[in-house]
Formats: sequence, structure tokens, C-alpha cells
Amino acid sequence: MLLSALGLIAAIQAAPASPPAGIGVVIREADTMVRQVPPHNGEGMSTAYRISDGVPNRAMEFRKRVMHPGAAIGLHPIAHDEVYYVVSGEGEVTSDGVTTRMRAGDAAYLFDGNVVGIRQTGEVDLVLIISYPLAQRKN
Repeated sequence: MLLSALGLIAAIQAAPASPPAGIGVVIREADTMVRQVPPHNGEGMSTAYRISDGVPNRAMEFRKRVMHPGAAIGLHPIAHDEVYYVVSGEGEVTSDGVTTRMRAGDAAYLFDGNVVGIRQTGEVDLVLIISYPLAQRKN
């Protein structure tokens, strides 16, 4: 009995950190931070927080991106609905050739098939939350 209990303890200690399917997880944004040129032939520099990347069996992307002065995510077609929510700063979002100014508290709801991009325009960083569904779950 003692050996089986020790075996169980060893198995628990060796178990991966991923929770069982269906159990929620908490992600620390600092653990997901990457400094990079914005995607889609972007310009300037940004800090990406790829918050959902490490979540097992996820059905959506959830990210924070800090667009530093002069940064832009290049125009690109999207194959899903997508939301850019402005936490702070100012910018311009373009969707199918129409450009609209955005500031803190604004959300751009973009549709499947749109060609979209966003540019930081103010004096301070443009901080965005970006979310969209995945075509299929990712492990």
C-alpha cells in the first residue's frame, strides 16, 4: 500500500502543468510577452502578449498588443470575425479601404472577408485587445 501511494505521488509530481480538458486556466501576461515588428508586413515595433497561445484545446485567440509610436499592423484579409478593442492611446483602423480614428473605449468589429489593418497615431502607445475565433480548436 505504501509503495502504491508513493507511486501515485510520483505520478502526480511528474504530471504536466496543463489542466485536464474543460478546466479553466490563468495566464500571466508577462509570461507571454514578445517584442516584435507588427504582423502582416507591419511597420515599427510592438509588444505582443500572446495570451491564449499556451491554452490547451482553445477555440479562440485572445491577445494584447502594444503598438509603439509609428507602428502599424499591415493590411491583410481576415477569414473570421475579429475585434480590436482600444484600451488606451489612439490609432486608425482600416477595413476595406475605409479608415476610422479610434481611441480608448472604442471597438472595431471586423467581418470575415474584410481587408483590415491598424496604425498607432497618437503621442503614446496604442494598447489593443484583439480576439477572434479559430477555424478549429488548437492544442
